[in-house]
Amino acid sequence: MTTLPSSPARPTLIVVGNGMVGHHLIEQLVERNLHCDYRIVVFGEERHLAYDRVHLSEYFSGRDAESLALSTTEYYAEHSIELHLHEQVTGIDRAKREVLTPQARYSFDRLVLATGSYPFVPPIPGNDHDGCLVYRTLEDLDAIRDAAQAASTGVVVGGGLLGLEAANALRGLDLDTAVVEFAPRLMPMQVDAQGGELLREKIETLGVQVLTERATQRIEPGESSRLRMVFQDDKVLETDLIVFSAGIRPRDELARDCGLEIGERGGVVIDDCCLTSDPAILAVGEVALWNNSIFGLVAPGYQMAKVAADTLSLSEVEQPSTFTGADMSTKLKLLGVDVGAIGDAHGDRSPGAKQYRYFDQIEQAYRKLVVTSDGKKLLGAMLVGDNAAYDTLMQYYANGMELPKDPASLILPNTEGAPALGPDALPETATICSCHNVTKGAISAAIDAGCSDLGAIKGQTKASTGCGGCTALLKSVFDHELASRGMEVDHSLCEHFTHTRQALYDIVRVEEIKTFSELMAKHGQQLDDGSPCLGCDICKPAVASILASCFNEPITNAAHIPLQDTNDTFMANMQKNGTYSVVPRIPGGEITPDKLIVLGEVGKKYNLYTKITGGQRIDLFGARLEDLPAIWGELIDAGFETGHAYGKSTRTVKSCVGSTWCRYGVQDSVGMAIRLEHRYKGLRSPHKLKFAVSGCTRECAEAQSKDIGVIATENGWNLYICGNGGMRPRHAELFATDLDDETLIRTIDRVLMFYIRTADRLQRTSVWRENLEGGLDYLKDVILSDSLGLGEALERQMQAIVDTYECEWANAISDPEKLKRFRTFVNDQRPDPDIIVTEERGQLRPA
Repeated sequence: MTTLPSSPARPTLIVVGNGMVGHHLIEQLVERNLHCDYRIVVFGEERHLAYDRVHLSEYFSGRDAESLALSTTEYYAEHSIELHLHEQVTGIDRAKREVLTPQARYSFDRLVLATGSYPFVPPIPGNDHDGCLVYRTLEDLDAIRDAAQAASTGVVVGGGLLGLEAANALRGLDLDTAVVEFAPRLMPMQVDAQGGELLREKIETLGVQVLTERATQRIEPGESSRLRMVFQDDKVLETDLIVFSAGIRPRDELARDCGLEIGERGGVVIDDCCLTSDPAILAVGEVALWNNSIFGLVAPGYQMAKVAADTLSLSEVEQPSTFTGADMSTKLKLLGVDVGAIGDAHGDRSPGAKQYRYFDQIEQAYRKLVVTSDGKKLLGAMLVGDNAAYDTLMQYYANGMELPKDPASLILPNTEGAPALGPDALPETATICSCHNVTKGAISAAIDAGCSDLGAIKGQTKASTGCGGCTALLKSVFDHELASRGMEVDHSLCEHFTHTRQALYDIVRVEEIKTFSELMAKHGQQLDDGSPCLGCDICKPAVASILASCFNEPITNAAHIPLQDTNDTFMANMQKNGTYSVVPRIPGGEITPDKLIVLGEVGKKYNLYTKITGGQRIDLFGARLEDLPAIWGELIDAGFETGHAYGKSTRTVKSCVGSTWCRYGVQDSVGMAIRLEHRYKGLRSPHKLKFAVSGCTRECAEAQSKDIGVIATENGWNLYICGNGGMRPRHAELFATDLDDETLIRTIDRVLMFYIRTADRLQRTSVWRENLEGGLDYLKDVILSDSLGLGEALERQMQAIVDTYECEWANAISDPEKLKRFRTFVNDQRPDPDIIVTEERGQLRPA
């Protein structure tokens, strides 16, 4: 083993750990130009660059290591920082000032431990069986996904924050999921008994079994499933896989082995400057023990990184920061359920504190305030079921602001006495982004320094680039600060159009403008020579969507094709290896055996990977670009149409079997789903649209998680709107009840067309609804009571779209000019040689 010396010109700073906090430390060092003072060497034991663990569960909904990454290798290279990924530090020689890896020994002058934590696995006999997993890294998630392939049930051990995240992941893998918690309730650190009971009720409604006060005695092979959990009362639970998510423990083995001071229950002891017992070595993040506390959230780790960077400065820092503890307030959406905890949420750390509580069992909302004995200051708060008040309460708490005369008004529903705490009421010291500790004053200063758009503010302050929970507040503060300076708040679509999407939609519709070039010439920006601008990646697809929503011309027409993104251009979703997916429409999930055979024959003929989706369709992956027309030709001959999986448009209408087969069904849900899918297929909108129809209140089609959800009743249909899954799940809201078939469709027509007219670019129905002034009541007035007199116009507009529907693939393959795009190389007919595949589980996948 060789020893690599430190640079004689610059001292060497080694950072062990490339997680979120380790990477944030690097950013802090660069921000202070310490990469010029130090030779910085970073070690990460994972093969991936630092990635966003806060949104780890999104790995199961399509994001990958690259999209979750917090940086790039180019960033490290640009700042001359040596990055050693997949190289684990195995020891520290403090006497020689060296770290050891299997590859070499590296000398250091200063060392920072950012090794984070590992998931705690309770010492239960049998916890090492196949199928017993943890939830921490991307590799862990790969293992869970692989295990889920042959599983139908999964159990999470641990009902805390991470446990419920893991449960959400298992549920997303279509496993029947249970949560086993040792404590009497879920999330015992964040909620009290009443809040815990409500949280349990809401999560069980989602189909997740919750078992509390259960201590697992052992895990053994199961009879009907792979594993069996045996509890302290000898009751058993069989499952195919178990995910342990019962807390974390600091990764302090390196510090322990080299003799640094370690806390009684683990963790590297640090002082207010993040220095360990060896002044040459610092520790930050979840490995660090400050004042006998380990902080398991990212925001305190970021604060430590900032302090460590100041400590490492080789020149005098004017006001060096110190770590004085961290606020552990939390705002979460777990399994679609809002949970918020602020400060002393339990009220057990503040002698003399008084409480206000509001509990609505019908609406399933629980709110609690903990205030000082005189009722003037907020000490803590707890929210379950609705986090709408969180931001306001957080500002009262974080800034020590005096509460309104009637504090209860802050948590009571529909009270006129609750004061609106807008950006103008916040002091300059108000923390807007707790991840990066950005205050309102910092945002104001950034604007004064020249940041005139939200992107520049984020780049300058890092606000809203952590967990993203402050995005709405940041926008509100930013707009207010601009307005207070007499500056116009810019709502332009992009630099080429000074109109909002809604304004452009109205212009296109009223003036019957049918091409992008005409719209740009009449209403867009001009170049210096007076000619129209060419547009950009923001305005071109947005205008393409508007034109399609208004006139429904094929997107592959020559005038429209330059506006489309890659997926719309080739009417298929590009995959990671450059191939494409083929997704034919299967209305309502109903398909004949003959059509199934056709899909199988096409899949075999073109060597396509096949998978059934959550939307009750069959995806065919791995199609080469030049094969797409032939594949679609065969599918269309067999009676299939495009499924629009590539577009911001109606995707699927999922359904259960309904009254036709199910003994609980009260209406023909399949028939209604097929009718809806055929009516709204191809409808272009600001974002994708998903529907579902359930034949009874058991809700097997999960209609309440869709943009448009329909649930059968004895008297007709209940309509739910504006729900979605994905990054920020939202339950749909009940909009109308007991509708007959025609009224249901007429109501959906109006809702969708009003959404298409008024939503912003790439705004899902859920966000659109949340931003509607007047909320759901306003939308009901517009749609159900026709308060704006738009009802008939909205219905006519939708009918015009329905009447002009044409399968985009059928249109394309009938036009030889359009087919010329489907070739990899302009001057070479051979297929792309860079597409390499391998076989897995009997099918081909990207190598």
